[in-house]
Amino acid sequence: MQSRFRSDRRLTVRMGVTLFLLGLLYVGFVAALIVLLKSWLLVVVLIGAMFVAQFWFSDRIALFAMRGQVVEREEYPELHAVVDRLCAIADMPKPVVAVSAMDMPNAFATGRNPDHAVVCVTTGLLRRLEPAELEGVLAHELSHVAHKDVAVITVASFLGVIAGLIVRFAFYSQVLGGGRRDQNTAAVFAVVIGVSAAVYALSFLLIRALSRYRELAADRAAAHLTGRPSALASALTKVTGEIARIPTKDLRTAQAFNAFYFTPATGREPGIERFFSTHPTLQQRLDQLGRISTELGEPATPGTAG
Repeated sequence: MQSRFRSDRRLTVRMGVTLFLLGLLYVGFVAALIVLLKSWLLVVVLIGAMFVAQFWFSDRIALFAMRGQVVEREEYPELHAVVDRLCAIADMPKPVVAVSAMDMPNAFATGRNPDHAVVCVTTGLLRRLEPAELEGVLAHELSHVAHKDVAVITVASFLGVIAGLIVRFAFYSQVLGGGRRDQNTAAVFAVVIGVSAAVYALSFLLIRALSRYRELAADRAAAHLTGRPSALASALTKVTGEIARIPTKDLRTAQAFNAFYFTPATGREPGIERFFSTHPTLQQRLDQLGRISTELGEPATPGTAG
């Protein structure tokens, strides 16, 4: 079913190109592992099983990791009311609604398709945002579901996860058992680590580039759906400022899920590392929302225009 969220052709093209390139990388990676490890059955079965587990259970994994709990209408009537209203306006299935008991103000969406999706907000976000700001954040997250970029990011991140796990396994295996291996085995391990590291680096860059664009696309879609880009800009400014006050050590657990968050749990605006960030800078997002405010004839709030 086609939702009423603004379609984004450039996002669709980027998702297609990213998946195509990652697919080529994936095939080459599996082929290299089969040649090096000399067991195609083991490689295919293990990687296939992990892919199915991540794709089909990504929503449960994310909720578990972020301590999210599915909540019913009786528990959070206002939250459900906002989601109901936005889904009705967007003409899309209502996702499962969840709340995470975290003070860090944030939100994320996950799931393999619009019929099997979850939108989760933290108690810190609910406590800090005004109703119009919360609506903007939820519209942003629902647009990720409608555009299906949540599923694409889940699939795209799989290859990097596998490559990273193999690098770690091979490294610790070599360190702990290096004295018992001959030179040929050591050479194979070195090649496996090298191939896995290269695959991880390439997939990392591809995913980051797609992730930054999809966040801008979600901001645009949410602003046009609600007609209040200034409220979304206000939420962005407020959430980013609140996260910056949280000690970095308290954010580290959450940073593994930055690609799924409304705004990253970095605690500060990136410098040179913005090229490797999962999100555009705050100023880029505010500038875009300021332009949309002007297009819609909505007075821009302070700080929303560049």
